[in-house]
Amino acid sequence: MENLDINILTSKVDSLIKLCDQLAAENQGLKDQQENWPIERSRLIEQNNQAKQKIVQIISRLKSLEQAG
Repeated sequence: MENLDINILTSKVDSLIKLCDQLAAENQGLKDQQENWPIERSRLIEQNNQAKQKIVQIISRLKSLEQAG
């Protein structure tokens, strides 16, 4: 009986250790992703600014065509 209890406890401890290792790996992955957010944000802001500039240029061209026509 006591041996069975020790085996069950050992199994549960092993499962908890495995779960802790998995959670630690997942946590590290999330931290790595979070570190990349400012870089991604800067890239998206730059793309947005470029798109705005292109739209302004297109509108300007359309106005020029409208005035010329």
